[in-house]
Amino acid sequence: MRYDTSPTARALLALEAIQDCPGITAQRLGDHLGVTERAARRYVAILREADLPIESVTGPHGGYRVGRGLRLPPLMFTAAEALGLVMAVLEGHRGAADPTELVGAALSKILRALPQQVAEPVRAVRRASGPPPDPGLRVDPALTARLVEACTSSRRVRLDYRLEDGRERSMEVDPWAVVLRHGRWYLLCWSHSADALRALRVDRVRSVFVTSVPFGPPDDLDALRVLEEHLSQGWRHDVDVLLRADLAEASRWLPRSLGRLEEVEGGIRLRATTDDPDWYARQLAVTPLTYEVIGSPALVQATEDLAARLVKAAGRSGDSVDSGHPGDSCDEGGPGGMARPTGSGTTPEQQLHPLQQQTNTGPRALG
Repeated sequence: MRYDTSPTARALLALEAIQDCPGITAQRLGDHLGVTERAARRYVAILREADLPIESVTGPHGGYRVGRGLRLPPLMFTAAEALGLVMAVLEGHRGAADPTELVGAALSKILRALPQQVAEPVRAVRRASGPPPDPGLRVDPALTARLVEACTSSRRVRLDYRLEDGRERSMEVDPWAVVLRHGRWYLLCWSHSADALRALRVDRVRSVFVTSVPFGPPDDLDALRVLEEHLSQGWRHDVDVLLRADLAEASRWLPRSLGRLEEVEGGIRLRATTDDPDWYARQLAVTPLTYEVIGSPALVQATEDLAARLVKAAGRSGDSVDSGHPGDSCDEGGPGGMARPTGSGTTPEQQLHPLQQQTNTGPRALG
C-alpha cells in the first residue's frame, strides 16, 4: 500500500476488503490498508456515512461485513472478474450482446460503471460475439483476459496450444479478436508459425505470454465475419456452386459459415469445402434459391442421391418429376435433376434454418 494513497481511495479499498473477506477485523483491515486499527475504524465510519450497510459482528469470530441495504454498494472488479462476468452472461443469454434487450441493457450499465482500461476489452468481446455457446464448453476467464488484453493493446503473444489429437504446439501469433460463436470461444489471429490466418479454440489454449512486440491489426476488422468465412474452408471436399440469384438474396439465405459468395456472370458463385457432402446438399436444398453444382463431384453425387430420395418419398418413379399441384412452377435444382418450387412462401425468419445451428460438420479450429 502506498503511503500517499488518498483517504477516498483507502475507503474504497476498505470496502473491497470487507466484501472479499466478510468478518474481517479492524486490526486486519488496518494491516491491509497500511494504517492503524483506529484509522481503519474511521474508514468504516466514512463508508457508513455514505449510507453503505457496513455491519459489525461481535464475538471471537466477529468483524465487519457488508449487510443487506436498500442501496447496492459499489462493486470492484479486476479485469479477469469483469470479463468472466460478461462471458457468463453472453454464454447464458441469447440477447446479452444486444444493448437494447433487457439483459443486454443491464450488462451495458455494468460496463459503463467499469474503469476504461477494464471496460474496453470487455466491450470488444461483446461486440465480436455471436449466439450463446454449449454450456459444456467453458474457458478460463483469467487466461481469456490476457488474450483480450493482448488484442486490445495489439501485442504479439506466445502460447501453448493443444491440437485435436492431444499433442501440444507452441505458437507465436498476432491476436486480432476473441470471438464467441456457436458454442465456442475462438481466438482469431495471424500465426507467425504457419504464416497464415488461424482460428484457435480458447479452451485448448494452455498458457499465454504477452510480449512487448507490437503489431498492426487489420483495418475495419469484422471479426465474426472473418471467423465464419475462415471456418467454411479447409475441409476435405471442395464445394463450387453457381446460384441464380443476386448477392443480396444469396446472402439472405446462406450464412457466411456455409462459404464465400462471389459475384460472377450469370449469378453468384459459392465456394467452400465440407467433410460431409450429404449434409451440404441438404443445406442447399432447404433454400428457395435456384442453383447448379459445378466442379464438385462429391456434392454432385450427394445432390443426385437427395433428389432420388425426394422422388421416392413423393411416391413417384422415373428420372423426372412433374408438379404435384396445378399451377406450381418448378426449377432444376442442380445436376441431379432435383426439382423444387421457385418460391417457398416463407422468409428466413419464418423458416427454421439449420444453418443457424451449425456449419459443415461443426465448428473447428485450425492449429
